[in-house]
Amino acid sequence: MGGLNSVTARILRYNEGRAPDLLARKYADMAANPFAFYRGSCHLFVDGWPKRDALNDTPAVWSCGDLHFENLGCYKGDNRLVYFDMNDFDEGALLPVSWDLTRFTASVMVGAVSLNMSAANATALAKKYLDAFAESLATGKARWVERETATGMVRELLDSAHDRKRKELLNERTTESGGHRRIRIDGVKSLVADRSDVARIAKVVQQLGAKLDDRQFYRVLDVARRVAGCGSLGLPRWIVLVEGKGSPNGNYLLDLKEARSPASEGRSPYKQPRWKTDAERIVVVQNRVQAVSPALLSPVMMGGKACVLRELQPREDRIFLAAWHGNIENFREAAATMGRVTAWAALRASGRQRSAIADDLIAFAGERGWRNAVLTMAQRVAARTLKDWRAFAADQKAGALSG
Repeated sequence: MGGLNSVTARILRYNEGRAPDLLARKYADMAANPFAFYRGSCHLFVDGWPKRDALNDTPAVWSCGDLHFENLGCYKGDNRLVYFDMNDFDEGALLPVSWDLTRFTASVMVGAVSLNMSAANATALAKKYLDAFAESLATGKARWVERETATGMVRELLDSAHDRKRKELLNERTTESGGHRRIRIDGVKSLVADRSDVARIAKVVQQLGAKLDDRQFYRVLDVARRVAGCGSLGLPRWIVLVEGKGSPNGNYLLDLKEARSPASEGRSPYKQPRWKTDAERIVVVQNRVQAVSPALLSPVMMGGKACVLRELQPREDRIFLAAWHGNIENFREAAATMGRVTAWAALRASGRQRSAIADDLIAFAGERGWRNAVLTMAQRVAARTLKDWRAFAADQKAGALSG
């Protein structure tokens, strides 16, 4: 990796072993704008976190581990109701509450650069998020976002997810002929899967069906590689079409994704449980933190690799920074809702395997100084991210990442 910027070299080392075709997409996305770079480089955030800082002494919570503006969104729970919550737990771990708060706050500041949002507006949104977090944490009561009382962008998102029928998603992602469906290979969201992978996946999914005494539902009809996300892009991931409740319109689409160790491994000041696999870690943390978890969420093993299986959730069910359109009101209430969701998640999982109890979290909410400390740290993270992005983008432009 001689001749590369040190940041670029670290990114390449971290992503070694991933699928080259999807890794090329990831690097192109990361070079295109600083927010995508931030999303795709959680390990740089972890590496840059100071080992000695007062923020490390904040209460331990079961953390998303990679909280940013686009890692909250809508999904259908296992009770078939729609929820707005954290929805990515690949980096889930027991961490100081300040980590998620800082990573989210810095995401607003980094995203502001991509959107030509003023620093003052970005700081105002960050403060809105932190204030809502503190106010909700202080109540000591974990709640969830109600569709009937939600407003603004979050309400629009909930309504859209609620009104979408499974058949609509099936028609978008599959083709249907003679009462049989196949996954639509569009080169954007899905790619052809290797035959060996198809056979292995069918075996694993159908074994899960036998274990759950639901063989018919989990009968595999088709498999394709899935293209989604940024941080995990390039890791093995598939769309799985199963019989579900009957062909063609009762079919279900599943998401199967290989689990890897979190970037924070060995870096948290708090001792982690001994998980059987990283898939178990992801599923357990997700079940603890969310009000209701996505349908069909399960850890599975495939060829010695741990994977997470769940019902496929459209990436469109998120609030994207591109929805800014120059109006801070578009984001103000959304930032407050996200702050409340972050607080409820901490309370919901409080007291579990060394995480802080609710009383300690309530006390933390009333302490003075931590909000300013988080803002200051987030500003440092954002400044470092922008510097790293420029260096990475320069290497990408020079063709140093090709081949």
